[in-house]
Amino acid sequence: MGGLTRAYRQAMLAASPFRPSSVSRAVISSGARAQIGVFLLAYLVYSAARWVFVGDLGAAQEHAEWIVDLERRLGVATEASVQSALNGSLILWLLNHAYLAAQLVVVPGALIFLYRRSRPVYERLRNTILATWLISIPVYAAFPVAPPRLADMGIVDTISSQTGFAMDSSLTTSFYNELAAVPSLHVGFAVAVGIAIAATVSRPLVKTAALLWGPAIGLAVVATGNHFMFDIAAGVVASAVGYGIGTAAARASSRPSASAGRALRPRLAEA
Repeated sequence: MGGLTRAYRQAMLAASPFRPSSVSRAVISSGARAQIGVFLLAYLVYSAARWVFVGDLGAAQEHAEWIVDLERRLGVATEASVQSALNGSLILWLLNHAYLAAQLVVVPGALIFLYRRSRPVYERLRNTILATWLISIPVYAAFPVAPPRLADMGIVDTISSQTGFAMDSSLTTSFYNELAAVPSLHVGFAVAVGIAIAATVSRPLVKTAALLWGPAIGLAVVATGNHFMFDIAAGVVASAVGYGIGTAAARASSRPSASAGRALRPRLAEA
């Protein structure tokens, strides 16, 4: 009797469409896997290019001095005072971890959320990110800038000193370009993510929190000693230009298929 029961269970499992492998394939569709592959490839190319075009530290510090002089003339050189005001506070602890999570957790999480929530908004954010990466690479190559923590202006690296994540270790810097401070894509992408999420949610509290994400990361990059105010403005501008390029490219790619569809309809009507 026991052998018949086991045989029956095995037959039912073999006939069942809900196998673990089929469930995993259903959870991550082929379209989603393609999107993940595109992003991983684009990020690897972007990271490699940013690393290849590492600038000279001396030139990067000179560019940082130029930015500081410009900010002083404009009355917005507030990096040192912001860090000093928040030093030792819970807010700075939160900002340290928000900075680390912004690119590694929040951007991928927002893309996954939008892919499931609103495909058109997801596509706009995806195109914005890809286009912004593309236009930022030549800026990093032509205009390397030392972040405030490396500009010899009395600003410290709070992430390395307070989180245990060493921003300046040889292992960490082998994966990113320390002198790619302009534009600040931390802020540019945070603003873009906030706008995209706000466009897809209805609850006022969630919408407000999404829109505040960009300013919060703007505060984080300054308080942690990683960007100047100039970098923030450049990051927002870069993302806006990336949005424009991504939107134009998407429209251009959709025109041939749309015109082909219009040409096909009269033929179908005649048939």
